[in-house]
Amino acid sequence: PETFRVLSHNCSILKSQIETEPMLAERRLSGEEADGEEEEDEEEGLGSDGQNMPKESPLAMALQILVPFLLAGFGTVSAGMVLDIVQHWEAFQYITEIFILVPALLGLKGNLEMTLASRLSTAVNVGKMDSPIEKWNLIIGNLALKQVQATVVGFLAAVAAVVLGWIPEGKFQMSHAVLLCSSSVATAFIASLLQGIIMVGVIVGSKKTGINPDNVATPIAASFGDLITLAILAWISQGLYKCLDSYPYVSSVVCAFFMCLTPLWMVISSKHPASRTLLYSGWEPVITAMVISSIGGLILDKTVSDPNLAGIVVYTPVINGIGGNLVAIQSSRISTHLHFHCAPGEVPDEAKGCYYPCRTFCGTGANHRSAQVLLLLVIPGHLIFLYTIHLMKSGHTTLTPIFMSVYLAAAMLQVLLLLCIADWMVHSMWRSGKDPDSFSIPYLTALGDLLGTALLALSFHFLWLIGDQDSDVGD
Repeated sequence: PETFRVLSHNCSILKSQIETEPMLAERRLSGEEADGEEEEDEEEGLGSDGQNMPKESPLAMALQILVPFLLAGFGTVSAGMVLDIVQHWEAFQYITEIFILVPALLGLKGNLEMTLASRLSTAVNVGKMDSPIEKWNLIIGNLALKQVQATVVGFLAAVAAVVLGWIPEGKFQMSHAVLLCSSSVATAFIASLLQGIIMVGVIVGSKKTGINPDNVATPIAASFGDLITLAILAWISQGLYKCLDSYPYVSSVVCAFFMCLTPLWMVISSKHPASRTLLYSGWEPVITAMVISSIGGLILDKTVSDPNLAGIVVYTPVINGIGGNLVAIQSSRISTHLHFHCAPGEVPDEAKGCYYPCRTFCGTGANHRSAQVLLLLVIPGHLIFLYTIHLMKSGHTTLTPIFMSVYLAAAMLQVLLLLCIADWMVHSMWRSGKDPDSFSIPYLTALGDLLGTALLALSFHFLWLIGDQDSDVGD
């Protein structure tokens, strides 16, 4: 039996290489590389998987990342401006637990959209979407799985918001709890469906145009995700709040309707083997990430409750979104690299042994270069987004030199920590036999939400203490 398993494993590797080679050969940067590959295959055999990976220069990588990164950034800026406006709406003022929902629901793009993008990007790169039938089975199964996860996570996020809001205050209102559940589930379902369709279009389009989907899919997944999710949450919450007195049953009906659709999506997702596996085993990272993001939401709720620190609202989606976008790109790239180079359970030599931060940034490998490029994008990117917020006259914080220095230091520290954690986490998951495409990004984007919100809250507290404050904060 052991010999049979080894032979089966080797046959599956050989089959994967034979299926993958035609697509990858088309993506060579030059004919010389293709010729060199044939020679190396003759000498070294099929064991030289590393030569299958298309090479990218740091400049080409940066250019591919830059446009979707800026789009995603402007999306988070728009979300911050929307949150700055809706924080004064009745629903947000009287049911402040909605603020706890914000990072958890915005985090769904990391839990679900970016995970979908990473899975499909890897599938494109290794040739699993060359067959039209397999491609659409993979897409439909993953979209249905995502709707199941969105509905369940939306409900659990509302439960977490009720619990986290009730514990410090000791007050509980059933009508408010039902409204939170309805708003959360409806927002998660609608936003997830819209973003999933957009995501599939981006990845299929990237494949046809020859762009590496690892570089563009995850940022575009977030480009309008925050804005769409926040706008839907605000609109539904305010609408249900207005119905609370005259039609109190509306919230319950809305929640029940979306929950009743869950069995349908489960049946559809169970038709495809890959999504069927994740339907049973993919809940741990999604739910854990939701809990982590909810803790960040509690920090936001308590910070916004202080009138002196209400200016934090407009910057929270920006710092959280940018950190999550950058670390998702790195995670997706490392995962694709491992799928090409290593069998499950095996990691490259440089990833063996104890982790140390220099391993992430110091070196000439593809993952080292991408980490360096992503880190270099942090300060210029945030300067553009800060100026955009200032130009749109949003927020209540003057862009003084001390404010910008403290804010940029927080943003840089957040991304530095996230890239280090991503390097360690993705390799650890691969070593343990888990697919990083499905397991790493939810944790990383949730940690991005928690780190971003916590560092931003500390920055605003620090600025208030040293006297860098505005009289119109929170107006």
